[in-house]
Amino acid sequence: MPTSFTLKSLLGGLALAAASVTWAQQTVPIFGLVELSGTGATSGSNFDNGVKLAVKEINAAGGILGRKINYLSMDTQSNPGVAKALAQKAVDQSAYVVMGPVFSGSIMVSMAETRRAEIPNFTGGEAAAITQQGNPYIFRTSFTQSTAMPKIASYIQNTVKAKSADVIYVNNDFGKGGLDLIKKELEARGVKVTNSISTEPGQIDFSAPVLKAKQSGSDAVFIYSNEEESARALRELRKQGYDKPIIGETVLTSQKVIELAGDAANGAVAHVGLTADAPQPLIRKFSEVFQAEYKVKSDHNGLKGYSGMYIVKAVTEKLGKFDSKAFAAAMKGISLSVKDHPGILLDVSFDANGDLDRESYMTKVENGKQVVSSILPPAGRK
Repeated sequence: MPTSFTLKSLLGGLALAAASVTWAQQTVPIFGLVELSGTGATSGSNFDNGVKLAVKEINAAGGILGRKINYLSMDTQSNPGVAKALAQKAVDQSAYVVMGPVFSGSIMVSMAETRRAEIPNFTGGEAAAITQQGNPYIFRTSFTQSTAMPKIASYIQNTVKAKSADVIYVNNDFGKGGLDLIKKELEARGVKVTNSISTEPGQIDFSAPVLKAKQSGSDAVFIYSNEEESARALRELRKQGYDKPIIGETVLTSQKVIELAGDAANGAVAHVGLTADAPQPLIRKFSEVFQAEYKVKSDHNGLKGYSGMYIVKAVTEKLGKFDSKAFAAAMKGISLSVKDHPGILLDVSFDANGDLDRESYMTKVENGKQVVSSILPPAGRK
């Protein structure tokens, strides 16, 4: 009897394992390493929701090459060590593609695991160093700082007419990378960086950093931090009566910052790679569907996750097969158009490092809303 029971259990286990393998072969396993808690929760949740919305649409339309996407998002807790462990878990479960993390510090650690396994990894991280490691499997859903900072520096020089500026930045990989590049680009244009003012992730009190900027006599301040901290900086700048131009990159005029900062956000200006307030019809449609699905307006991270998932679909269908290594190779130098792939939202191209190029925007907060003031052409377009 025990022998019969053991045999039945063994056969049952084998049948279950076989069923699992068959299910895996019938679906496309994609894993999200996203900041669903901790300091990156706003960014990660938006990115994750964007991916999930794209997955829902793609599956409803028949999937990719006839196979449905099986998407599983896992919380990195905004912790690089956790992100690394989850990347290994995604590798162990034979991920076709990994989406995230969004935070630069986390992807800098976790992408070593996906690289070893030769699995394509999309990230919303902006730190320039991410794509300077020679990793052939890493691809951005956002501009690199190297693409964005020249545009901001030119705005400060030519539109603001500033001769000097202070930089308030967050002391992490993202912030320090941005500081180095904005200083380089400003100084190359004859704009002196009077103060580089360091702040910490999660910092509550911005009175001292703002006071330093206010007393410096510089013509403008550039803020480069995360959502919550950027909002606190804006509130403190208004509280102390700062009356010079306040400029940022992507985050500063994002929906979450506007919600948190309230009236203090009015007048802030930023260059953004993606915005739900863009005038293009496809982005407007995405914004409406996202808001209907999640009862909240998407920020730039939602668009990154959504368009990134559609890029996965487009490239896989160009290949005509599921092959992670071939996918990564096909990404090098690829150009995709919205005419052929509406889900990518904007025409996009990738270089050999995994950095993207596409249109971007200058925005300003007016009456509590982000307003697009101009559309900038891709950096590579003359």
